[in-house]
Amino acid sequence: MSKILVVDDEYRIRELIKKYAMFEGHEVTEATDGLEAISICTRVQFDLIIMDVMMPELDGFSACREIRKRSTTPIIMLSARGEEYDKIHGFELGIDDYVVKPFSPKELMMRVNAVLKRTALDEGQKRDVFTYEGMEVDFSARIVAIDGQRVEMTPKEYELFFYMVKNKGIALSREKLINHVWGYDFFGDDRTLDTHIKLLRKSLGPYSKCIVTLRGVGYRFEA
Repeated sequence: MSKILVVDDEYRIRELIKKYAMFEGHEVTEATDGLEAISICTRVQFDLIIMDVMMPELDGFSACREIRKRSTTPIIMLSARGEEYDKIHGFELGIDDYVVKPFSPKELMMRVNAVLKRTALDEGQKRDVFTYEGMEVDFSARIVAIDGQRVEMTPKEYELFFYMVKNKGIALSREKLINHVWGYDFFGDDRTLDTHIKLLRKSLGPYSKCIVTLRGVGYRFEA
């Protein structure tokens, strides 16, 4: 069973897609606009998102752009506009398929299953996971779990933690960490890094000891 997020401001469309998706055995969550979709995606990991382009509050293209900053979840866009420009724009944003309204719900489900199957094959080939005792770091899915429970982090915390884990056992200077996570044009100070390290240690609980402070140098991840 796959978890699908259906985003459309039209109740009738959401219910139609939900009916067919549930018949196929999928679990469905609904959102009425782009802002709600982004909010839900920060809390829940989906296997696929079906999203309309024209919506109030925030359109589908803008929502897709924001979701792509933190997730590679497959996205199928729905639109009443079938112009080539709109399709190209969608694919440039990283969508996986584009369906023009009105559509056949049966055909949409065939597209959904095709994308899910392709994604499952890709993940099986490319899944990049680091495991240490009860901690699992899934770089491909951008998920950190401790004893089976997912740990919620901000995008910057993910970037910092993943970089440290990827470079486990290596002494990382404060300058290198700041340049990698915040960029060379960062104008803040070391306290920003220290604050994120403190938050990471709090999130990691019993595994906070894996982040070792190197006085006068920076930090090192040990496992």
